[in-house]
Amino acid sequence: MSNATYDLMHASFSKMLPALKGLLAKAEADCAERKIEPKVLLEARLAPNMFHFTRQVQITTDQVKGGLTRLAGAEPPSWPDTEASFGELIARVDKAIALLGQATPAQYDGAEARKITLKFPNASLDFNGRDYLYGFVIPNFYFHMTAAYAILRHNGVALGKRDFLGG
Repeated sequence: MSNATYDLMHASFSKMLPALKGLLAKAEADCAERKIEPKVLLEARLAPNMFHFTRQVQITTDQVKGGLTRLAGAEPPSWPDTEASFGELIARVDKAIALLGQATPAQYDGAEARKITLKFPNASLDFNGRDYLYGFVIPNFYFHMTAAYAILRHNGVALGKRDFLGG
């Protein structure tokens, strides 16, 4: 049986998470090839007031874990943001892929109407499941993945559109 919520998340995440792993692997190889300290790329940003590369990857995977779990009616697992290497970021993406692999369409029955509240230090956002998925999870997932890609390209990593879109 098809489920629109599951289908959208699965279609987006199952294609793009392996592509993100590919970007990380290419960035790590590029550092070795150009004899660049990995920290240079891991801490790179496009503008002074934006998140650095590592944080972009963390937020990309946070959208996966948050979307998958909240829309299934569960609390997201805690993944401390402690990654300090490409290998650790790849492991984080692998955790997101594993979480996606555990999801089933039946978990998302009624998800579009589910009430979702995101709490932040100074505010909270309330959504129904449909608005959360279409107006928050998917746009933020692609935004932060695109920012990560752009940071690497800006810093000379040889990437193209195929790398972003994956195999």
